[in-house]
Amino acid sequence: MPTVRSRRVIAAVGAAAAVVALAAPAPAHAQPAEKGTFGIGLVLGEPTGVAAKLYLTEDRAIQGAVGSAFVGGGLQVHADYVWHPWILEDRDSFTLPAYIGPGLRAIYYDKGRDGDDYVAVGLRVVAGILFDFKELPLDVFVEVAGVGEYGFSSAADGGVAAAINAGAGARYYF
Repeated sequence: MPTVRSRRVIAAVGAAAAVVALAAPAPAHAQPAEKGTFGIGLVLGEPTGVAAKLYLTEDRAIQGAVGSAFVGGGLQVHADYVWHPWILEDRDSFTLPAYIGPGLRAIYYDKGRDGDDYVAVGLRVVAGILFDFKELPLDVFVEVAGVGEYGFSSAADGGVAAAINAGAGARYYF
């Protein structure tokens, strides 16, 4: 049976080997790594939360977000089918496509202790610009969406309504 001292030496050698392995530089690649098709990151605006995007083809994707709706108060979830029909700029380090598409939104309006909380669902039409880095698995976006929704509430704020979503964010691709 190993002694306490020998176990400590084995643990120290193992830890040192792990540090050396993690600190060793990765082999250099002649070209940048392939950017993945799934990205996840943050969006700030309406909503503020987590944003994700999955490319189906080179110019078509499904994107969505879940987060706090500060203007309406509550929690919002949306998903859009977008396509990138125009490339506004194409440089060595980045591409700047514009995108448009339809989507769906669900929102839980939290009206506080004395208010009538309710759920609304609706259709979105989104348009945006994407700053897509070529050397990094990262994109930065700015978008705006018009929303037509129906609120399921017995109060005066239920029924058919219109809203605007706008946000900016970044996503890292795997």
